[in-house]
Amino acid sequence: MSSGFSYLAFAGLAAEAAAKKSSKGLFVRQPHFPARAKRVIFLCMKGGPSHVDTFDYKPELQKRNGEPWRGGSARLLASAQEFKQHGESGLRISSLFPNLAKNHADDLCVINSMHTDLPSHPQAYTQLHTGSFQFVRPSLGAWSLYGLGSSNQNLPGFVTLSPPSDMGGANNYGSAFLPAIYQGAKIGGGQLPALFSALTGKTEEPGPPMKNIDNPNVSRETQRAQIDLIAGLDRRKLDSDHHNPEIEGAIQSFELAYRMQDEIPDILDLKSEPESIRKLYGIGNGGEGDRFAKQCLLARRLAESGVRFVEVTAPTSWDHHSLLNDNLAKSSAITDQPIAALLTDLKKRGMLNDTLVVWSGEFGRTPYAQGLGDGRDHNNKGYSMWMAGGGVKGGYNHGATDDFGYKAIEKPVHIHDLHATILHLLGLDHEKLTYNYAGRDFRLTDVYGNVVRDVLA
Repeated sequence: MSSGFSYLAFAGLAAEAAAKKSSKGLFVRQPHFPARAKRVIFLCMKGGPSHVDTFDYKPELQKRNGEPWRGGSARLLASAQEFKQHGESGLRISSLFPNLAKNHADDLCVINSMHTDLPSHPQAYTQLHTGSFQFVRPSLGAWSLYGLGSSNQNLPGFVTLSPPSDMGGANNYGSAFLPAIYQGAKIGGGQLPALFSALTGKTEEPGPPMKNIDNPNVSRETQRAQIDLIAGLDRRKLDSDHHNPEIEGAIQSFELAYRMQDEIPDILDLKSEPESIRKLYGIGNGGEGDRFAKQCLLARRLAESGVRFVEVTAPTSWDHHSLLNDNLAKSSAITDQPIAALLTDLKKRGMLNDTLVVWSGEFGRTPYAQGLGDGRDHNNKGYSMWMAGGGVKGGYNHGATDDFGYKAIEKPVHIHDLHATILHLLGLDHEKLTYNYAGRDFRLTDVYGNVVRDVLA
């Protein structure tokens, strides 16, 4: 019996060593210092939500509606939304987000002094995700996974749900010069008829069988033999090349795909959730709201299963150059209930304390009207975003724009500062998290960025 237990221990160590070799470091790594957050759920609002209509209340803008903007032809446009104070903190949130305001005002850490470099969608969107609008660089999710590894070897450590094919495309969840294993695994996309069609081959709600995950004609033992054969051939090529990131990525992706068969079908099967949870998120309400509700619930399930970084792209545009009030109301209605439900669900499960939820677009909108006077233009000089859980202050406003919401003037926060802060909450020093490439050490924040310590709980 003693010999048998010793053998089991040895077998376990051998299996772990083999897994480490094949997955190139996806096992859990120790952070630089104690982390406040173990994982991130990034709720991406593509298009640039209008901050002066959502989280940045501007009484002076209301008073001076219709006046010329800086002596030009543009006119100031007051918000049509009602801002009220909510929760014990008295955080001001517009009437566009009734569920979020009612249930989570005291959980939100709103930064009203964000700014970024350019007011152009593709550049600003890529900078939001990678820190650079000029060059192909690893994404925030890839850096997070590179720094901390993954606690579940049967799932990707970084998953992106329905990312856009434009606005930088795969660069927004790519690994660039980091090893390929750190890039995001894409599930669904804006050009697909349904979120899960990439995996299920169907357009209805996910549930077994998984058409493109499980092959009923090939046994698991045969699949294992096939993958081992391919991996052996790839390693021979890798040995002769000495260094070939594409071959390394192929070996790792085949291995991960094989292991995913054990867990991903169950995770994507939202039918297993109680009806009360499905109702909480708004599943069954129809339209894009139903789709986003499923995305948010899936984000919780992925995070709960050990995925380190989950990004959810809302299936609605916030690029409201015209028909501002109607379109803003539609976008908010699609996202309000599912986001509030996600925070409620995480809190009830005891996960919000160590899950950092981030809500942001690539920039904000102007305080003056555009076109026919019923829209707002791009504004990169000042806008709002919020975080919740994961070690940030709840019910807190940080920084401010000017009286009209045009420019960040009090405690301004750049994208590099935001990235440094997110990494800090994950226990990573953004100046030490580096990767040597082409003769120099690269990092997410380049040579910039400061942790915004005022937002830390």
